[in-house]
Amino acid sequence: MKLYPLQFEPILKERIWGGEKLKTILNKPITSKITGESWELSTVEGDVSIIANGEHKGKSLTELINDNPDEILGTEVHQQFGKQFPLLFKYLDAREDLSIQVHPNDELAKKRHNSFGKTEMWYVMQADKNSRIIVGFKENSNAEDYLENLKNKTLLSILDDVKVEEGDVFFLETGTVHAIGAGLVIAEIQQTSDITYRLYDFERVDAAGNQRELHVDLALDAINYNKVDTHKKYDRTPNQSNEVVDCPYFTTNFLPLDGEIPVDKTGNTFTAYMCVDGSFELECEDTKYQYKKGDTILIPAALKTFILNGKASILEIYIS
Repeated sequence: MKLYPLQFEPILKERIWGGEKLKTILNKPITSKITGESWELSTVEGDVSIIANGEHKGKSLTELINDNPDEILGTEVHQQFGKQFPLLFKYLDAREDLSIQVHPNDELAKKRHNSFGKTEMWYVMQADKNSRIIVGFKENSNAEDYLENLKNKTLLSILDDVKVEEGDVFFLETGTVHAIGAGLVIAEIQQTSDITYRLYDFERVDAAGNQRELHVDLALDAINYNKVDTHKKYDRTPNQSNEVVDCPYFTTNFLPLDGEIPVDKTGNTFTAYMCVDGSFELECEDTKYQYKKGDTILIPAALKTFILNGKASILEIYIS
């Protein structure tokens, strides 16, 4: 099988809170004024990524993995997850606040939905002035206090409200109540899961005048009611992989590329690159590939050596 860096057709999602920044900032081919998400790399059922470049153009990621699991996923990832791609990569544009929501852990998600849980991280690519996120409780709480505030429409008063800027990173373990605020473009890395429990949606209605479904009962035993620290501080040393998040589900590094660096991988895991600023070139086997802000690239695990060159800010993701 010919190995090369893979790119995929974006899977674009209209959302009630979406906007047009995925086109104006990331050059995604959106046609709607309420596009909230671009799924860059996915094997979620019904939303499987299709390869957009090279010899395997038109094939699905699932098909490629089924035929070549060790070469694509890596020997250790294949051993751990079988032929399932364990992560989902997105860009999000929040023109309005997202709903306040929570994701179940692996145990609950498996029991209720036969799915992975949804541990995730956010990298803020662009932030309007005074943008903020809602993340966790201001102080340790409990189910009774949460339900009382939900009933009285005062839930926001007990949730933590954090102002954010470009380059901020937040790591959200399952059970963390959260909402992305208006005015943000986010790069999101998460487990392969589309399970979300919506707690509160600001009384919004859709074009037909209907409010979106809430999942109050399902969320009760999924929520972590303790105060959490989600903001991740990290180094920005040039031409080096600076660790940002290292958890059982993924490792994410921040790579400020300025010039040329050789890369040497083990073959144990695939690597994904999300270009969050600038542009760069990847050279392997005498072929050069060009990438820009908003591109997401999957490096098959068996593609072990290559060269990066350019001036860019890159998120490097793999499973360790």
